Amino acid sequence: MSSALNDQAIPVLTFEELNDLPKGDALRPFGPDDLCYIQYSSGSSSSPKGILGTQKSVSANCHGITSFGMEMTDNDRGTSWLPLYHDMGLIGFLLAPMASQMSVDYIDPQDFTRRPITWLQLISDHKGTMSYSPTFGYELCVRRWRDDRELDLSSWRAAGIGGDMVRPEPLTEFEELFGKMGFEKGAFKPSYGLAETTLAATFAPMGQGLLKDTIDMERYERTSEAIPATDITPKEHQRTFVACGLVLPDHEIEIRDFDDKVLSGRSVGRICLKGPSVSPGYFRNKQATEAAFGADGWLDTGDLGYWLDDQLVVTGRFKDLILWHGRNIWPQDIEWAAQAAAPHRCGRACAFAIGGAGDEKEVMLLLECRTRDPQLLDEIYKAVMAAIRLEVGVPVRLQLVPRGTMIITSSGKLSRARVKDKYLKGAILDLQAEDNLSVVAADAG
Repeated sequence: MSSALNDQAIPVLTFEELNDLPKGDALRPFGPDDLCYIQYSSGSSSSPKGILGTQKSVSANCHGITSFGMEMTDNDRGTSWLPLYHDMGLIGFLLAPMASQMSVDYIDPQDFTRRPITWLQLISDHKGTMSYSPTFGYELCVRRWRDDRELDLSSWRAAGIGGDMVRPEPLTEFEELFGKMGFEKGAFKPSYGLAETTLAATFAPMGQGLLKDTIDMERYERTSEAIPATDITPKEHQRTFVACGLVLPDHEIEIRDFDDKVLSGRSVGRICLKGPSVSPGYFRNKQATEAAFGADGWLDTGDLGYWLDDQLVVTGRFKDLILWHGRNIWPQDIEWAAQAAAPHRCGRACAFAIGGAGDEKEVMLLLECRTRDPQLLDEIYKAVMAAIRLEVGVPVRLQLVPRGTMIITSSGKLSRARVKDKYLKGAILDLQAEDNLSVVAADAG
């Protein structure tokens, strides 16, 4: 330890030296409302804000995670690549395991992004039973699998999904591929949470797996009702969501419309939450606190969702919603359609509205490309535009952009607000623009 701190002005003491130090006053225990830490939000939809975590809120959420959400036992062992500066890594795989005395095997997040299969290898080698990831982590494992090793994932009883939208398609691919190596379909454990509730708010029941709900998006966009799709619903109008489970004990969730009327069933509205895990507010930001945290203790999460029986289904962020000619357009639908149209040549996508108010808005789509060949770019452009017309049915202005254009938060989420701001400032290169052809040609060469 001393050699590791040679260049730092940090003293290193042995236990014997500690015993020789003069005794001070008795330690003052923390009170329930005393500050535990300040967790800054990742800033996916706005500028980062400092979320106050109290001794009471953090302890309540750790208890809910360990006893209800994950149902931890003495035989459980965690595995994590999640960064400890983000709430899912800090609370889910550091503080909560410490509270329950569960062992955790860690790998560096950068090692995971370079070699994601090392995550699965660690679970296989150490018989890990619990691990978490956003959807993209499972998707990355499918893309990078080379069938060059043997894995045993039969011990993995809780494969948590959180931190972003739960997308069924890549998770189903993961089930099919790694099911051959012992991964159980029922092991998937979708959940919902946010830093304002410390971490977790809902968990799918253990063993349930992916509870899918396919709805008619055309009706949803026009009525805000999540009506189940039928055999006559065109495929391009279908969208499958995944239930994120039951609310934590001693917590409440309400789905409300914009007049604060409580909705039930399949009516889509604002997700509002109340309970002991909820933060008292934002650090030195009274305006933001008053906007999100009600005087009655209810938190407006900024997310939209509906009830599937007694389980919560999350449909997206209200701030990301694009209102176009009376329709509610989800940017994720546009982005996923674009990525599916040219998966081997394209990276991340970002959709947002620009221009005037109401029907004067224009839908913008930026799509990262892994090529700068003009002919390939033209092929990608035509394929993506055709896919969007078929699956989304709204006019979109598509701009193909270089890799690395998108702005990603510390938790791996796309920051649409910051990408939009970057675009409006003219700081994004259009790979197909005539005045950029020389730049593209030079880079290609």
